[in-house]
Amino acid sequence: MAASLTHIALHVRDLEACVEFYETFCGLRVVHERTKDSSGDRIVWMAEPGREKDFVYVLLPGGPGRDQQDRDFSHAGFALESREAVDAIAERARKAGCLVWEPRQEPYPVGYYCGLCDPDGNFVEFSYGQPLGPGAEEMSADAP
Repeated sequence: MAASLTHIALHVRDLEACVEFYETFCGLRVVHERTKDSSGDRIVWMAEPGREKDFVYVLLPGGPGRDQQDRDFSHAGFALESREAVDAIAERARKAGCLVWEPRQEPYPVGYYCGLCDPDGNFVEFSYGQPLGPGAEEMSADAP
């Protein structure tokens, strides 16, 4: 039986701030929520519209926070439809004070990307030109 990646779960310090970040910058929507046991803690599942049965982010309260260092390139990656879309999200993040990687071009397969920091300290990449997501077909034709 082949395994299929369905979700990533993150314990976060500020659940509401993280839900707002992933809605605002990533376009994710709350697709399920429940309270945990007798603690009453809210657990939230978020997904891209139309992909609710493919992959979800599960946000759990009570985490210690990540506080990721600048040279730590661990991240979640979101593909965008153009370089201009990467620039636009970078500008929004700059104004919000959460841009950590200015837009930059790297050799294939990395492409053009920028990075944001979510309220918990996790880095989130927005890219164009990778062989994944929107535009992948065009990029694959240009691959070395």
